[in-house]
Amino acid sequence: MKSLVVKRSVVIGRRKTSVSVEEAFWSDLRKIARAQEVTVSELVTKIDGACQHGNLSSAIRLFVLEHIRTNTKIGA
Repeated sequence: MKSLVVKRSVVIGRRKTSVSVEEAFWSDLRKIARAQEVTVSELVTKIDGACQHGNLSSAIRLFVLEHIRTNTKIGA
């Protein structure tokens, strides 16, 4: 199976970095940013600031997952 991981450049604070996550996570991250009326870079900066383990790609995935879990009835 072909990997659907996509690498994108984002600005965190004043530094440019690249992050690799699956396209589905990028899509949901853009939707969350729009809903919160912030840019994707601003949202990623927020996620990075709360990141406890240093892996930004994983932090983004967990953020999106938590956002979906919090805003969706699971098992209903």
